[in-house]
Amino acid sequence: MVEPRQEEDTPRSPLSYPVFRALWIATVVSNVGTWMHDVGAGWLMTSLSPSPLLVALVQTATTLPMFLLALPAGALADIVDRRRMLLAAQVLGLLAAMTLAVLTAVGLVSPSILLATTFVLGVAAALSAPVFQAIVPELVGKQALPDAIALNSLGVNISRAVGPALGGVIVALAGIPAVFALNAVSVLGVLAVLYFWKRPQAVQTLPPEHFFDALKAGFRYTRHSPAMRLVLIRAVGFFLFGSALWAMLPLIARSGLGLDAAGYGVLMGCMGAGAVAGAILLKRLRTRVSANPLSVGATLLFAVSTLALALATHAWVAGPVLFMAGLGWIGMLTSLNLAAHMASPGWVKARALAVYLLTFQGAMTCGSVLWGALATGTSVATALIVAGVAQAVATVLAMRWRLPRGPAADLAPSHHWAEPVVPVQPADDRGPVLIEIEYRVEPARLAAFVAALRRFKSVRQRDGAIRWDVWEDVAEPGRVVETFVVESWIEHQRQHARVTRADQLDQDILLDFHLGDMPPVVRHLLRPS
Repeated sequence: MVEPRQEEDTPRSPLSYPVFRALWIATVVSNVGTWMHDVGAGWLMTSLSPSPLLVALVQTATTLPMFLLALPAGALADIVDRRRMLLAAQVLGLLAAMTLAVLTAVGLVSPSILLATTFVLGVAAALSAPVFQAIVPELVGKQALPDAIALNSLGVNISRAVGPALGGVIVALAGIPAVFALNAVSVLGVLAVLYFWKRPQAVQTLPPEHFFDALKAGFRYTRHSPAMRLVLIRAVGFFLFGSALWAMLPLIARSGLGLDAAGYGVLMGCMGAGAVAGAILLKRLRTRVSANPLSVGATLLFAVSTLALALATHAWVAGPVLFMAGLGWIGMLTSLNLAAHMASPGWVKARALAVYLLTFQGAMTCGSVLWGALATGTSVATALIVAGVAQAVATVLAMRWRLPRGPAADLAPSHHWAEPVVPVQPADDRGPVLIEIEYRVEPARLAAFVAALRRFKSVRQRDGAIRWDVWEDVAEPGRVVETFVVESWIEHQRQHARVTRADQLDQDILLDFHLGDMPPVVRHLLRPS
């Protein structure tokens, strides 16, 4: 794993780091091309078929690959060279965009071809997204990381403000094939930055994980990490209902408001402009309002905007409504992005963020199909009203699953576990391994100690334990044995490398209960060969 940049004494802007700055600019340009493609693809589908379901499937074709491939891509990003993986994904996107441009120009495009090529572009995005997020700590210092994450969200929304409007104008002036061709050209800048990036050589102290083992580790981490579970639950509650506005917008523009491609692009640009304004306001708001109430306000704003859009009959009304929707969208998206980053340590960052993206895009994909089917059976306005009301109701999730406030936990490796002392090092694949940790506790404090130990259970499971339990010696009051099982000797060594400084603080609380000058006795047991 490539180590993140060391923290610096003087805080710096993320844009003062040359590689981050170049990649950020190139990514903004590429995202402009992506949004131009979205305008062209959505508008082209309304010309090829008036079916609301087929129009909604354009968004499904974009988001479904993320649902299918985000976690495999995250696993690969944690075990292969991230730079090379990004280069391969960008080349795939370039080829897909060029193919779609050529087929559209010669008149061979059909709904199935449009959906297929859009799907391949989605595959390229799915392979890239977790890697782009995971490399941010490699490009900036620790103090600049929150601003870098927010800046990435700002870049996405700058492109959302510019891309749709520009795409609509280009469709009106030069036709849809030109939009698809420019999307292909927009990838070249990202390819150039990645090609010339001299990424530091990875520092590996343990053998790399196998692909399927890495997949299991990623699932296990997100399942047993309370902070990541919270982010995923809140993401489903927002994106499942928020997808209705995105899926129905082409039909609202064309059928509801009678706009052409340029007008549709302007509507998309209004939402992007709102998101840009929101991103600028967020840095100041985060110093005054904690993450949870900020997320509730953003969700309610987006829900009200969805309801208002369902009732809008004029473009001059829909534009300001979409501007407000952009404010709500960026407020919630940035809150979730920050929480996901802060909940994932470096060893599993790409996988954890991939699960977050999978949840995000999975909710968007399922929601697009749901709202498209509902609009087909009823009306577009009905689908938007139902989605808006449901999203407002879903804010009750914030009462149970609250986004954290205050400074983030320190997830840097602590390396404080002592290495096992063994006369002969076991083979890496030897296992399973049973670890026993024997504590001595005052009987009067036993209940409090066991309660604290049970809270530490998720740390063991998150980092590799497949079973965990705690035992009390009935013959010797105060003698407590914690046990957990990992699949192999190498997996237990990885546990040692995965323990964080935040875990060390929690473990210090356990050690405060332990009696005597000697640390708890640790035993490692293997089944006989």
